[in-house]
Amino acid sequence: MRELRGRTGLSLAALSARTPYSKSSWERYLNGKKLPPRGAVEALCRLAGEPAGRLVALWELADAAWSRRAAPSKGAAPAASPVPPPRVPSVPAGPPSRPPLSRAVAAVAAGVCVGVLAVGVALVFRAGEERVGGPVRGAVPSSSAVTGCRGRACDGKDPQSMFCGGAGLVETPVERTASRGQHLQVRYGTVCGAAWGRLRNGRVGDRIEVSVPGSAPRSVRVRDRFDAEGYLVTPMAAARGPRGIRLCLYPAGGAAKECVPG
Repeated sequence: MRELRGRTGLSLAALSARTPYSKSSWERYLNGKKLPPRGAVEALCRLAGEPAGRLVALWELADAAWSRRAAPSKGAAPAASPVPPPRVPSVPAGPPSRPPLSRAVAAVAAGVCVGVLAVGVALVFRAGEERVGGPVRGAVPSSSAVTGCRGRACDGKDPQSMFCGGAGLVETPVERTASRGQHLQVRYGTVCGAAWGRLRNGRVGDRIEVSVPGSAPRSVRVRDRFDAEGYLVTPMAAARGPRGIRLCLYPAGGAAKECVPG
């Protein structure tokens, strides 16, 4: 969830302003101090433009684990009932009774499930994550990687929700900082076989457009300050390779466009 929040570009205060949950609640959720409610998970997915299905499924596993941990005595009582109470309760000579063990097992199981949730969430969002500077060093693109689309099927779709921009699945053939500070990146998904543009430090009203020979151009506009604070990506255009991809910035106010490559 921390990575997803980073992708939105929103501060804790901004998250609080756009959701029913307070700033302090978001701090506890994102730092793992408290299991977030399902509504918070769904709200964060909406803000990031991420399909909620996979994360909600992982949340349900963690919620079940927390529920078992919160009420361990229900499962412990039937196991302990057939055992008669000891006649001499002063110093027990045998191994510890079953209820404490059951509580310990429940706590460990809950911890494991929460750990699985954390790892699963990281994998889900790393699969769709947009990384600055292309693939992680040493990562090798795999043709067997699971993505939501390939080639022409990616036309007009979101690279994040299709998991085309994960580690080792994306290249940055060219990037440049525009004259007013907007940072432009051409992105190419090696497994998805599609290109898109990415904008950082945009201004409200800015528009970027990516064009690929043989595909319709795709564009996106900075609508508000939340778009301007984070990364903004265009829909994808099918591409056979990183060559020939062009990204243009149309600044707010009608200033001259700037393109990469120039």
